[in-house]
Amino acid sequence: MSVYLPPLRDPLRTIGAHTFDFSQRVAVMAVVNRTPDSFYDRGATFALDAAVHACLTAVEHGADWIDIGGVPFKPGPALPVEEEIARVVPVIEALRRESDVVVSVDTFEPEVAQHAIVAGADVINDTTGIHDRRLAEVVADSDATLVITHSLAEPRTVYPRPQYDDVVKEVVAFLEDRVEVAVSLGIPESRIVIDPGHDLNKNTLHTLELTRRFDEIAALGLPALAAVSNKDFIGETLDVDRADRLEGSLAAAVFCIAQGARVVRMHNVRESVAAVRMTEAILGLRKPAYLKHNMGDFNEE
Repeated sequence: MSVYLPPLRDPLRTIGAHTFDFSQRVAVMAVVNRTPDSFYDRGATFALDAAVHACLTAVEHGADWIDIGGVPFKPGPALPVEEEIARVVPVIEALRRESDVVVSVDTFEPEVAQHAIVAGADVINDTTGIHDRRLAEVVADSDATLVITHSLAEPRTVYPRPQYDDVVKEVVAFLEDRVEVAVSLGIPESRIVIDPGHDLNKNTLHTLELTRRFDEIAALGLPALAAVSNKDFIGETLDVDRADRLEGSLAAAVFCIAQGARVVRMHNVRESVAAVRMTEAILGLRKPAYLKHNMGDFNEE
């Protein structure tokens, strides 16, 4: 069986200081959350120096992209915008002094997006699917890229027992609509990435179906992001705690790439970069780093 990768309408993207040919390359997005209650690291990168160190370590381990968050997605009281800005902007500024890596900020607040872009962010990662159109207007007035993610709930609110007749078709329709909104507000398709929102207002069966049919998301023709790392659908599928979800995360990421994902959002950067680069080679998107085995007159022992 040959792998079919849905074609991209505009595979060559300039994001910040970097140009990606997404027909030949998958970007690894590292996750750094400056929150005291992150679902994965439980506040390990909340302190400014810890957050900056995590960003620089991710770059050292091969990350193409760093996604910085100041608030968790989970329901709860809203964080004052000023506090979210105070969490993310110093990290962006410190990282910018050391690296030209692509930097995104995970926010749905227009004011946070504005300050982040001024500080040097290249991407705004909106996990609410343009809940507030002012955020798209902020991005439109810059050179930044916008990640549009599928989710159903109002920001920071509970959405109990989500129901779908066909989760993939409904996610595709949502993303098509939101892309149209973004374009109407001045963001060209060449600055849009789509994310079907693994686990966001979806149960494990929904997310497994979304993963299984990721090619239908990729068929929209825009670079598709798979944010699968250490999520609950992996824990529930394998019956493992957060600390033991690496293997499941890598398997999900590789499967999404084989279905057309062109950005993967991952916590364990070193392992993820190796898995992604190997997958690229298997798909014929990149050459091996070197050739030696069985290439000479004598076999290597």
